[in-house]
Amino acid sequence: MDLIKWLRWRPPNKGHPLVVKSAAVRRLRSAAILWAVLTALGLPGSSSTAADLATIRDRGQLIVAVKSNTPPLGFVGEDGVLRGLEIDIARQLAQVLLGDPNAVTLVPTSNTERIPALLRDEVDVVIARLSVTEQRARLVDFSRPYYYDGTALITKAPELRQFTDIGLRPVAVLTGSDTIDDLRWHLPQATLVGLESYQAAYELLETGEAIAFAADASLLTGWTQRYPEYRMLPTLLSAEGLSIAMLKGLQYQPLQAAVDDAMDVWYATGWLQERIAHWGLPLDDLERLEDPESERHGEDGPGPPINNLNESGT
Repeated sequence: MDLIKWLRWRPPNKGHPLVVKSAAVRRLRSAAILWAVLTALGLPGSSSTAADLATIRDRGQLIVAVKSNTPPLGFVGEDGVLRGLEIDIARQLAQVLLGDPNAVTLVPTSNTERIPALLRDEVDVVIARLSVTEQRARLVDFSRPYYYDGTALITKAPELRQFTDIGLRPVAVLTGSDTIDDLRWHLPQATLVGLESYQAAYELLETGEAIAFAADASLLTGWTQRYPEYRMLPTLLSAEGLSIAMLKGLQYQPLQAAVDDAMDVWYATGWLQERIAHWGLPLDDLERLEDPESERHGEDGPGPPINNLNESGT
C-alpha cells in the first residue's frame, strides 16, 4: 500500500453511485485547484526558493504557517497568544532546529493559502491541519503524521451510544464536505441535512431537528470543550494523517530528515502523545472503522435522503 493510501483512507464502498460521483468530482476539483495554484504562482511544478535548513539556521528563525481559528489545534487564546497542539509542535520544532522554542514566527493562514504560502517562499513549513492527499503530495513533501484526524459524530442525545443507533434520524453535516461520503456509506438510511456553518449545526441540534452532527474529530473536540453537554460517539468513520508539509527538492532533504527525526523522538519519548492528551484530542479512546488495504468499490446501492447537500467540497 502506498504512502497516500496509508495516510488517508476510508472503508470500502459498495459502488454507491452518489459516492462514486462525489469522489470523481473531488478528484477533478483537486486537479483544478492544483493547476490553479501552479498557474497563479507561475510555477511549472513544486520548485521554490524557500529556505533550506542551513538558511533557517543562519536566519535564526523558523517561519511556520499555522491555523488561528481551529481549537484545539491552533487558536488565539484569551490573552491574544496563539495556542494549541500545532502551536506546540511548531515551537518544539524550533527547539530542535534552533535550540530555542521561541525562535519561531507563526503565520496564521487560511486553508486555501497553506500550500501556496509555502511555494511562494513565505513560510518554511506548514503545520496547519493539513492532511495528505495525492494532489498535495505532487507539490510538497509530508512528514510522518503527528495526529490522525477523521470523521466523528457528536450528540447530546442520551440514547445514542454508537453511530449505528442513529437509524433513520437526521444528521447535520457541512454542505459539500468530504464527511458526506463517510455518512452515505456508514449511515445509508439517515437523512443528511446540509448546513453552511458550525453555528447553524449547533442551532439545529439545539432545536432537535438533527440528532447528531458529523465533522472532523479535531474540530468536534473544540466543540465539546465549548459545549460540554455534547459528547463524541466512540467511533471514527474515517481517518487521515495530519502532517508537516515541506518543499520537495534535494536542497530541502536535510530539513525533511531533521523533521522526521524529531517526529520519531517525539513519539518515542511520549512527548507528542502527552501534548495530544493535554489538548483533549481523542487519541486511543476512539475506535476506527478501518481497512487501509481497501478502496471503495462494488455494486450500486440506494442512498440516504438528502436535504440541501451538493457535490462541491472544501
